[in-house]
Amino acid sequence: QVQLVESGGGLVQPGGSLRLSCAASGSIFSINDMGWYRQAPENERELVARITSGGSTNAADSVKGRFTISRDNAKNTVYLQMNNLKAEDTAVYYCNAEILHAQGTGITLSDYWGQGTQVTVSS
Repeated sequence: QVQLVESGGGLVQPGGSLRLSCAASGSIFSINDMGWYRQAPENERELVARITSGGSTNAADSVKGRFTISRDNAKNTVYLQMNNLKAEDTAVYYCNAEILHAQGTGITLSDYWGQGTQVTVSS
């Protein structure tokens, strides 16, 4: 009933920038926390950054000062601005959202994930 659609991934040179977007659609009542996670080959999934409905944020030490998470509640969208990208940032990036939505004749709170978008940093 709810879908998360990611965009903005791709190939970029070291030192470059990318902006990821993730928009939620469907019968949505409200969205609580939203965030970005990433997973590289042979690595565990790790938190990149999260943002609450009120705008409070937290980010992994490895991306602080380079990545900025933000959201537009009117558009049900979360963004990740990635600057000064490094080869170590190469991974599949997944957006996540805790969403209150319609389920049958009622409503429920569910944790949703996007399909993932590949970010490759290489010269």
